[in-house]
Amino acid sequence: MGVADHCKGTFLELQRKKAHRYMIFEIDKKKTQVVVEKTGNPAESYDDFTSALPENDCRYAIFDFVTSENCQKSKIFFIAWLVFSFSYMIHLHTLRKKFYVVNAADI
Repeated sequence: MGVADHCKGTFLELQRKKAHRYMIFEIDKKKTQVVVEKTGNPAESYDDFTSALPENDCRYAIFDFVTSENCQKSKIFFIAWLVFSFSYMIHLHTLRKKFYVVNAADI
């Protein structure tokens, strides 16, 4: 299973242009690739993001968390929203590699 080409472009829009607050990915119906299901506009909050996730289904997501301490900082998190699904668990590593994501446990 691969990752659709548009996923990388949408990620770069989130990362560089701050065009999205988050991205939610799903495995397409043919089970051939991971695609972008939804993006959130920059004004949306973490609560908006979590309410966009399905209650009983799996998704991958990227969320751009912005702090406003002394200066505004942005941290991008990769999130695996998993209700046990073998299919999603298998492809987690492939998608994380596509976006060069570091595991929080590795920091």
